[in-house]
Amino acid sequence: MSGSRIPSAFGHTLLDRRRFLAQTGTGLSAVAFAHLLASEGALAGDQGPIRPQVDPSYPHAPRPPHFTPRARNVLLIFCSGACSHLDTWDYKPELVRLDGQPMPGDEGLVTFQGEQGNLQQSPYAFRPRGESGKMISDLVGNLGSLADEMCFIHSMTSRTNTHGPGENFMSTGNTLDGFPSMGAWVTYALGTDNQDLPAFVSVPDPRGVPQSSVNNWGSGFVPAVFQGTPLGSTRPVRHLARPEQLAAAEDRDTRKFLELLNQRHLARNPDDGQLAARIASYELAARMQMSVPEITDLSSEPAHILKMYGADDAENEIKASFARNCILARRLVEKGVRFVQLFNGAYAMGEGVGNWDGHKTLKKQYDVHGPILDQPAAALLRDLKQRGLLDETLVVWCTEFGRMPTFQKGASGRDHNPSGFTCWLAGAGVRHPFSYGATDEFGYKAVENVTTVYDFHATILHLLGIDHERLTYYHNGLERRLTDVHGQVIGDVLV
Repeated sequence: MSGSRIPSAFGHTLLDRRRFLAQTGTGLSAVAFAHLLASEGALAGDQGPIRPQVDPSYPHAPRPPHFTPRARNVLLIFCSGACSHLDTWDYKPELVRLDGQPMPGDEGLVTFQGEQGNLQQSPYAFRPRGESGKMISDLVGNLGSLADEMCFIHSMTSRTNTHGPGENFMSTGNTLDGFPSMGAWVTYALGTDNQDLPAFVSVPDPRGVPQSSVNNWGSGFVPAVFQGTPLGSTRPVRHLARPEQLAAAEDRDTRKFLELLNQRHLARNPDDGQLAARIASYELAARMQMSVPEITDLSSEPAHILKMYGADDAENEIKASFARNCILARRLVEKGVRFVQLFNGAYAMGEGVGNWDGHKTLKKQYDVHGPILDQPAAALLRDLKQRGLLDETLVVWCTEFGRMPTFQKGASGRDHNPSGFTCWLAGAGVRHPFSYGATDEFGYKAVENVTTVYDFHATILHLLGIDHERLTYYHNGLERRLTDVHGQVIGDVLV
């Protein structure tokens, strides 16, 4: 009977031993294969939304990614005010050749602030950088020296030509206020490894906040616990320090007693998620009393590091302050903060002296902004690499949109241009040196491998092991996504 099924007394057939062992073996291998496919996000029958299970009493607990990630955390450098791609990363010989002439086919063009004048070459020379020979402007020469570490996306486009909505779009995937920022989505999905610091930290420019302000690091409709915590080397968290009249031992004992009361209250209300979340926030704030002063105190940094970043620049205090912010960003990454957002440029009316909004006098303004950004940001990238942190950190450089290849009529600056601009990536999982996409011969419009902010976001999430089409939050009757109903991972830029 070893080769056949054995009849039972109930009219069914039973497996013999040989068939039982054979089918068990193949069944277990099928289960293992299905698990492997699921871990890589390749299981065709499992494509529904993924809403992370968040414990309100432990909201920043580490959560598994959807598939194997290339990066563990993100450090995003945002140049507020629309930094000109044509004066930094996107070299256009035709701008030099036709300098001072009307843009062919677009004479009399009217854009955001009015009629455009003639084509204008960059006031900054472009030179080949690194072994790749990538042409990058002298305005960002220190960053240019790291061109071989960078993956440039030259074909970015935006849905808006206005700063506030443009910042919103780059930070949240929506031009309107009230949507979760990229960092909020990432920490909602993954939590963080360090429970003594916020999972998401935003470091504003020393001069102030960007035009869209807190929308850039807000939580929108996801729980408020996932919003970014503003923190700077010169702007510590408010109300964090212990009152002088309160002794340290008394403060410690008071916090322990408060923790006891909170836990008893929670035990009487075990199903109250909002209470649990509030207690968790208070407890994180208590832990931050110890962790934040330690991480913002740069006195332990050696002199050669301060010099490398420019934090010791006595002649340019804004640059020195931004350099200290860059060192703080590195320290946050070292401590395992999941998402660090570093701003360069702050909102300012008038001549735009606080950010990269070079409408009227581009060279005068960029002569101010370039040195503030260049040395500190280059030192940050170099420091991450030499410490081995670039292997697991995705560095993102972005701005809200680009600038025109022409000067505005009656001015010596460039108008807003959402039709083509540059962002770049560096670090974990990214091809380098590499350039993807292109604008036309004048840098006016993206014409090759046209890329959207949705694609940019999808790629960042992918590198973190997150499926942008499946990470959702149910809100107002919809499964909301960072990429809305759009976006494709830019596969060509991945290693």
